[in-house]
Amino acid sequence: MEVLYIILIIIFIVGLLGIFYVNCFNNLQYTKTKIEQAEGIIDEVLRKRYDIVVRMSDIVKNNLKEKKDYFKEYLSLKDEKVSNFEMDRKLKEAINIILNLKNDYPTLQKNTGMKDIVSDIKETDEKLSAAIAYYNRYTNQLNIFVRKFPSNFIAKLHHFTVKPFFDGKDMNDEDLLDFKL
Repeated sequence: MEVLYIILIIIFIVGLLGIFYVNCFNNLQYTKTKIEQAEGIIDEVLRKRYDIVVRMSDIVKNNLKEKKDYFKEYLSLKDEKVSNFEMDRKLKEAINIILNLKNDYPTLQKNTGMKDIVSDIKETDEKLSAAIAYYNRYTNQLNIFVRKFPSNFIAKLHHFTVKPFFDGKDMNDEDLLDFKL
């Protein structure tokens, strides 16, 4: 009879460990899926922002008498291999140029294409900031699971690693100059 109780206790403990393992693994997979979902949204918004820059380049060429190419550097971004964070930084620079051109040239202010572009900029700003917040929230959650005992054992077993936040800063390295405005 004692052997039966010992076997039942062992089965109960193994069952609890199995439930714990499955729960931790599912939490890791859930946060990984949420991060991938946010990355997809960020990619989509950055593509829209790139399209805005292309459209604005055409409007500037057609409506301004000066033939300065304000967006040459930004139009080549598609061919470069850059992170989403770097792409976002470059596209923000281009959008600042767009808004400055709009304010400097009254002919652009009256252009209906320009009005559409300004509206699209506001829409993408909102979507992008929400997606980045979503990404960073779930990245933080994943990093907690990867670092915290005992879920860190399951994370190591399945090759989950600490993921950087959207800004690309690595808080674990020795580079103190990776903070940029």
